[in-house]
Amino acid sequence: MTTPVQRTHTVVDSPYGPLTLVAEGRHLVGLYMEDQRHRPPVERFGRRLPDAGGEPFAETVRQLREYFAGERREFDLPLLLHGTDFQQRVWAALREIPYGRTWTYGELAEHIGQPTGSRAVGLANGRNPLGIVVPCHRVVGADGSLTGYGGGIERKRALLAHECALPATSGDAQAALF
Repeated sequence: MTTPVQRTHTVVDSPYGPLTLVAEGRHLVGLYMEDQRHRPPVERFGRRLPDAGGEPFAETVRQLREYFAGERREFDLPLLLHGTDFQQRVWAALREIPYGRTWTYGELAEHIGQPTGSRAVGLANGRNPLGIVVPCHRVVGADGSLTGYGGGIERKRALLAHECALPATSGDAQAALF
């Protein structure tokens, strides 16, 4: 029997508030925002590492900094997503939505071959454990409205404005480095 890989976590600042990064070994398994809906209890994050610049988080922190500075459009990190087969399909499709673009829940459902599954796609989207890296913020309502974001609609608006997928408003977060 194999020994399960231990989880570790750290917390880093971002323009959108603190982000909790969770790893299993060298794989990123979670990126959670403060007050995020469906955020697991902290006990499930494993031991807290005080140095976010050390392993296993150094590369994640570097790529997040580049993203927030407008220098990165895609993430290239070792990810491990725990979910059902359907959730895995949805989360893989989210990574295909281009930077600076949005898809509707219906378009995402169509993309994975489930044209009548926009509601199920929305539920899977909401359970995405790797916000920002797996860009669930790029999914909008059928009419283009900002709906259903576990990190909050204001964060969704700010992330889309950062990617130039929406016009910025005075209430949007600034893209300062953490």
